[in-house]
Amino acid sequence: MSQPVRFALIGTGRIGQVHAANVHASPDAVLQVVCDTLLAGAERTTAAFGGRATSDPLAAIRADDVDAVVVASPTPTHVDLVAACLDAGVPVLCEKPIDLDLARVDAIRDRARAATSPVVLGFNRRFDPHFAELRRRVAAGEIGRLEHLAITSRDPEPPPADYVPLSGGIFRDMAIHDLDTARSFVPDVVAVTAVGLRQFDAGIAGHGDFDAAVTTLVGAGGESIVITNSRHSAYGYDQRLEAFGPGGMLEVGNVTPTLVRSSTGSASSTGEPYRRFFLERYREAYELELAAFVATVRGEDTTASPSPGFEDGRAALVLADACETSAREGRTVAVDLS
Repeated sequence: MSQPVRFALIGTGRIGQVHAANVHASPDAVLQVVCDTLLAGAERTTAAFGGRATSDPLAAIRADDVDAVVVASPTPTHVDLVAACLDAGVPVLCEKPIDLDLARVDAIRDRARAATSPVVLGFNRRFDPHFAELRRRVAAGEIGRLEHLAITSRDPEPPPADYVPLSGGIFRDMAIHDLDTARSFVPDVVAVTAVGLRQFDAGIAGHGDFDAAVTTLVGAGGESIVITNSRHSAYGYDQRLEAFGPGGMLEVGNVTPTLVRSSTGSASSTGEPYRRFFLERYREAYELELAAFVATVRGEDTTASPSPGFEDGRAALVLADACETSAREGRTVAVDLS
């Protein structure tokens, strides 16, 4: 039996807690070191999930008893921590995005390409069982050649006001997940047209950002992809996917706690509310993401469920930048993901 992969976790905020809990729950992983610049956060996490605490990320990355690193710290720290993992030859799973500045990402691109240790990006939706099954059936030719992909992604409510100026905007913060989902179906996107909207949130508008967006992507094979984003949804976390081709359509609807529906004299075909939070909706995806990363670290065959790598993270940022340009300049932007 293989020994558990020994993890260092950097960052103990909301996403860091998800990763800590998943490592702790996995029989194939153990939390060895937890790092946060605020040591108290690291100590609280180790008290709950094990490991030793430190405030020094480089010490965590370079520790002799660490096999892999999860970077869940604030976005501005990502690229430097990934670079440190590359230097140390340690596999790393980094939350999206690699950075908000493409130039900083490209500064370590050659090192990432040449590395023998994997760099994995935290696009967990690739591991959602429902989306993965739809993608498998599209790839198997069930609907023929993919002609159109529709992605709907609406948050229940806007992010905290103090987060908006640091987020990178709706395209780099929110839509970047959907852009990666699009590329998991159509890897070679050649054109982007995006419309940014200010429909309801004066606070977001005050920071020059958008609270909703509609984006159209065109693939090299003529495929069309439409992404609909909104920062609010009264009925819960709205996550849907539809694939269309000459042989028909495949779709994934919203997830509810049960599939039981009620029809009465006062309402027809009503069900339980949709999940209210992304951590609920994608709980299983985060678990499967970790399992795939563990398999990657061990050198196991992951061709059936490959993890998104550095180039996928870069491509999603290129597309997010193109969306931003298109929305602000009112034009279609040609893109080159090579």
